[in-house]
Amino acid sequence: MAPFLAYEDKGEAGSPALPLVLVHGHPFDRTMWRPQLAAFAPYRRVVAPDLRGYGASPVVPGVTPLSVFAEDVAALLDDLGVAEFVLAGLSMGGQIAMECYRLFPHRVRGLVLADTFPTAETEEGRRARNATADRLLREGMDGYADEVLYRMVAPYADAEVAAHVRRMMTGTDPEGAAAALRGRAERPDYHELLTRVAVPALVVVGADDEYTPVADAEAMHAALPDSVLRVIDGAAHLPNLERPDLFNEALEDFLARLDRGRTLHPFGPQRMRRAPPRVSMRVSCPPF
Repeated sequence: MAPFLAYEDKGEAGSPALPLVLVHGHPFDRTMWRPQLAAFAPYRRVVAPDLRGYGASPVVPGVTPLSVFAEDVAALLDDLGVAEFVLAGLSMGGQIAMECYRLFPHRVRGLVLADTFPTAETEEGRRARNATADRLLREGMDGYADEVLYRMVAPYADAEVAAHVRRMMTGTDPEGAAAALRGRAERPDYHELLTRVAVPALVVVGADDEYTPVADAEAMHAALPDSVLRVIDGAAHLPNLERPDLFNEALEDFLARLDRGRTLHPFGPQRMRRAPPRVSMRVSCPPF
């Protein structure tokens, strides 16, 4: 049976490097990961799906809980024969990554949480997400995209990056976006889960992110037993697009560590002992 989700599957399936699975945020699609596909697919398998309701994947109206997104990702990886992998998610994608770890932790060999946060929605937040869902169904995506564009990316972002982000937002089906917003309004709290994560984690955040500020990333970093925090200067909510060189550098360091922590033998990969304690650092770039 054909996979339910549209997806990119790049790189060498037989590579000894761990596969990398990339989960996009709202209201985007898998094209937000183009810089990472280009950087990492030459030497490892990289899978980037369009979540249901986004991109070229089917739109299912109503309410889409994070657990449904996670089950879709698991089903796709089953179809593709990807048993274990490094899982990276940004914003809503980071919350889906946390839900994936809750549902099938044995498959996740490393966790990348970018510009996201683990707490459950507040009552005010639930009302706001449901009101936004109603608005998108009533008005479409254009007005919303114009309002939030320069919070998604920094006001000083490259014009081509900003245009790409706006195209992804306006190209999203309002029914899919609304279903995700309603489901996300009911998400569980993942903070306690983070304290039990048994694999290395990378926490990344744009220094100028207003949606998920550096303090949120620091709190996740503190909760995770084994994590590295990288703050990307010169970026807001989408550092993988705004500063792909710096984002990729942080991700490359993390993936290299995970690859070193495996031994390859005829019966497959085995995990080694736990890595060093948490590290925090800031990644800067020259001013414009």
